[in-house]
Amino acid sequence: MFLVILYAHANQKLTYFIFASFLYSIAGTAGAVVTCPLEVVKTRLQSSSSSFIHAAASTRHVLVTDGGKLTDHVRHVSAINNGSSSAADRHHNAARHHQTRVCASSILTRRRPSILAIPQCGLSTSVQSISIWQCLKHIVQTEGSRALFKGLGPNIVGVAPSRAIYFCAYSKTKNTLNTVGIIPANSPLVHILSASCAGFVSSTATNPIWFIKTRMQLDSNANGRMTVGECVRRIYESQGVRGFYKGITASYVGISETVIHFVIYEALKKKLLELRQSSPAAKALSSGESGCAGEGGKTSRDFLEFMAAGATSKTIASVVAYPHEVARTRLREEGNKYRNFWQTLLTVWKEEGKAGLYRGLGTQLVRQIPNTAIMMATYEAVVYVLTNPASASLLPTGAGN
Repeated sequence: MFLVILYAHANQKLTYFIFASFLYSIAGTAGAVVTCPLEVVKTRLQSSSSSFIHAAASTRHVLVTDGGKLTDHVRHVSAINNGSSSAADRHHNAARHHQTRVCASSILTRRRPSILAIPQCGLSTSVQSISIWQCLKHIVQTEGSRALFKGLGPNIVGVAPSRAIYFCAYSKTKNTLNTVGIIPANSPLVHILSASCAGFVSSTATNPIWFIKTRMQLDSNANGRMTVGECVRRIYESQGVRGFYKGITASYVGISETVIHFVIYEALKKKLLELRQSSPAAKALSSGESGCAGEGGKTSRDFLEFMAAGATSKTIASVVAYPHEVARTRLREEGNKYRNFWQTLLTVWKEEGKAGLYRGLGTQLVRQIPNTAIMMATYEAVVYVLTNPASASLLPTGAGN
């Protein structure tokens, strides 16, 4: 009889796990589809040759920074052209003037300074920023609406296993460290080591998928879309199997973002729990003979707080560790300009300044913060369902009408 009960309990746990994994995969896939256009924009903003060019209302407003002085490049070239003495000089300068006008008209002017690398124009990379909406509009106008979902296939394939591997490794490592007793249970060091281990395992296992996704998102060819097979073939022919792991050092450095995220998240969650338990309502509830607070029950307010903690911690972590994202995208580009992580960071710093290391940060925050908030609430719900025997009521029990 005991074996039957044990089997039924184990089978129930397995059912919970399968159901939770299914919901988590659906949520991850839906999030990948909804945020794919923003990820395409972010990736292209991070690249060394941004494709976001747009006709400005007037080329005379395009200003180029040169040694801290603002000069009107179009009028400068026009003056040179008008002052030329020979027909050959006028012809040469006319060609330069035409190229400058084309390049100048391709840059959108806005109020906030940013960095857009357009080396083929011969202009300084310090220009005015463009909004996310204008980036999306430009992609649709030049490549079609389907281009907003470039790289979606690899993203869908990779998002579920990546998150499953990560959270599985995180939970297992955290439980092991808490059980062994060498490190104080649930201490910041436990969270740091757990997040580091999970990030390393997940990055190593799924890096080829993200490499292919980035290459496809950087493809701005309006005449045809690069297929996954073509992308894989080009990478393999040019760099071999090792090519699929180019930039993985940046991913490993990016573990610091995950560590910062989870350490702050766990600290915020602990603080919220302390505030909840110290409130008069919680004390009154816990003093009674029954109450879900004393039994470790979760309410909708708990999960809303988890979402807020996840969004806050992710914002801080993204701002602190964002340069590794730019370096990783540059390393995944075609070409040999960027060879390794530190050389890439140094090159970007020298050519574009510190602003170059934060290109696309706004788009990243818009895309990632709500996604992370939902992800962390889902994670807590899954852990709660799998670890709390009284949580069966959270799951469907039958086909009710």
